[in-house]
Amino acid sequence: MIIPMQEPPVQVRSMCHEDLALVSDIERRSYDFPWSHGVFRDCLLAGYQCVVLEREERVAGYAILSIAAGEAHILNLCVDSAHRAHGYGEQLLDEILVRAREAEVEEIFLEVRPSNKTAIALYKKRGFYQVADRPQYYQAQEGREDAAVLSKKLTGGY
Repeated sequence: MIIPMQEPPVQVRSMCHEDLALVSDIERRSYDFPWSHGVFRDCLLAGYQCVVLEREERVAGYAILSIAAGEAHILNLCVDSAHRAHGYGEQLLDEILVRAREAEVEEIFLEVRPSNKTAIALYKKRGFYQVADRPQYYQAQEGREDAAVLSKKLTGGY
């Protein structure tokens, strides 16, 4: 009899200062133009909703959410490349959606590279839809890349 392997348990929790080095490392490995350690530190200090996903007591992903005036903005959501395709991005997104609802946010926004098909599929699966384009928003290897602006109303379930 073959026993299927079980995924190790994961937990999503609030980010703390001690997580910043690991979060910055994941960011550097994941993006050609990563956020700096200081940007993550500033997000924590500003009181943004910053969460990490831990797998086997090690940070495997993170998300940053800013909330103001009844709106929220997903600033960053990333899963370490070694831990992708396990549903961890969904778990991070679900956690920040819960936090946005708890803050009585009416609508949530984000920008995503149109070339990031995996992220777009995740956001659409959770009810986001495209509301605009931001021309030349992202730095790219050769010039700039547009951003797709996605939105989701938080008045109902997901």
